[in-house]
Amino acid sequence: MNEYELLDSGHGRKLERFGEITLDRPCAQAVWNPRRPVLWKTADAFFTRKQGLEWRGRDQLPNSWIAEVNGVRMKLSTTDFGHLGVFPETRAMWDWIRSTLGEATRRRSEPLHFLNLFAYSGGATLAAAQGGAHACHVDASKGMVQWARENATLNALEDHPIRWIVDDVNKFLSREIKRGRRYDAILLDPPSFGRGKGGELYKIEHALLETLELVKKVLTDQPCFVYLTSHTPGFTPIVLKNLLQQLLGQGQVECGEMLLTGADDVFTVPSGTWARFQWM
Repeated sequence: MNEYELLDSGHGRKLERFGEITLDRPCAQAVWNPRRPVLWKTADAFFTRKQGLEWRGRDQLPNSWIAEVNGVRMKLSTTDFGHLGVFPETRAMWDWIRSTLGEATRRRSEPLHFLNLFAYSGGATLAAAQGGAHACHVDASKGMVQWARENATLNALEDHPIRWIVDDVNKFLSREIKRGRRYDAILLDPPSFGRGKGGELYKIEHALLETLELVKKVLTDQPCFVYLTSHTPGFTPIVLKNLLQQLLGQGQVECGEMLLTGADDVFTVPSGTWARFQWM
């Protein structure tokens, strides 16, 4: 089931439906004209960054609500930065992770071990669990890890084998290498800029190569995939593909743009990039 839909975009905005809530938020890449101008009047709330960060109509919304996005039930809430607790451009990736890990589990007759780094509110973690994988969810924000655990409960996965880790990603990976823990499938969505659990600074242009080298060292001898996504300007699909190919060598490498999608007559909106390396 899916309760997300891109209703329209244009004039630097996007109009989206999350369950019963419709929101109007900034979208710099939507430089075209809206195709359904009348529909924008139905928005329940509006977020702008023009004069600071401001929600209009937020007081009319519930503190939180539930929407199912590509088979994963998610708790959503309007944050001060305009985010909601889900990035719907990743939902096609959730489907791929769920089906790929499910097929690999059936083929190997045992659960695969999935590692989600910079894991946010857990959509991909829960999709992997739905595919039968044992998961490890790592994020530097204690609040986001708690949010992800609430999402696990919403999907009746609170007792599934998932490790919930609040930590700096590079420090966590270094410790996993020393512990001898290994993973069959890894997803990472490094931020352009962020801080770790102890205030460690993470800038993607300097830290990503180190992260990828550590990722390589925690792979099992028979890995399934490494999936890399980015919302950083300049990190195009080809850039991500080159990084994975140089790191991992021979294998099947694909790349593309993450997309917000709606009805056939609604313009598709690019929103980030991805590349994945898969062992055959």
